Amino acid sequence: MKMNLEQDFLNASGPVPYCMVNDYLFRAVLQSNNKALKGLICALLHLSEQEVFSVEITNPIVLGESVENKEFRLDINVILNNNTLINLEMQIANKLNWRERSVMYLCRSFDQLNHGQDYIEAKPVIHIGFLDYSLFEECPEFYASYKLINIKNDQKYSDSLTLHVVDLSHIELATAEDKRYHIHEWARLFKATTWEEIRMIASKDEHLKEAAQTMFRMSADDLIRKRCRDREEYYQDLRNYERAIAEREKTIAEKERDYERVTAENEKLRAEIERLKNS
Repeated sequence: MKMNLEQDFLNASGPVPYCMVNDYLFRAVLQSNNKALKGLICALLHLSEQEVFSVEITNPIVLGESVENKEFRLDINVILNNNTLINLEMQIANKLNWRERSVMYLCRSFDQLNHGQDYIEAKPVIHIGFLDYSLFEECPEFYASYKLINIKNDQKYSDSLTLHVVDLSHIELATAEDKRYHIHEWARLFKATTWEEIRMIASKDEHLKEAAQTMFRMSADDLIRKRCRDREEYYQDLRNYERAIAEREKTIAEKERDYERVTAENEKLRAEIERLKNS
């Protein structure tokens, strides 16, 4: 069966049904292949494979099961080496609340001590967001990391809370360090739209290959494709809603400009009338 899968993967051509910026496929692939998940985490955290002895998803879902609420969360909660809590999330729609939302998730995850436990027992928490848009458009960055630091001298306050953001819309900004750990290749894999492109990326390393082959297997599953389609429809509805809001705001802005122009013209006319009266 595995040989058939590998051969079918090697022979696949043309567009993929859904790429991995689809958050359901993202979840399905990484939940189904622990080696791929481990490879991704090692790349993002700059760890060697020998430094990671366990990667466990703590919030698994039943893949393919019908989802009534299309807004349900598909983020992946992971415990690394029985010590560090990691949250992975794919987000393609800019809801304009990512900074506050990610901080809230991070703090909520950190607040996990039971009554009577000492604060020093709290596990460090890492939130990793894959965004298909720029969080800070004025200074885009492919892979950014944020910690609590002293703003005067950059002294690190704590390693307990860390935020990482991967901007999938600016892979071209990947640094030499990002490339050394293949983070840009993971980003390219997530955005790849053809099997030919995916195979080329998969040839870069074994973890990418694991993810690519699992993506191929998941894409052949009717139920997984249906759930992916549900998510596409949800995001399409969201985009339509955002577009309608943008158009309405544009119309309001135009009417406000027209009102200001008419008001200014009326002021000029009143001033001219007053001048004529007094001349």
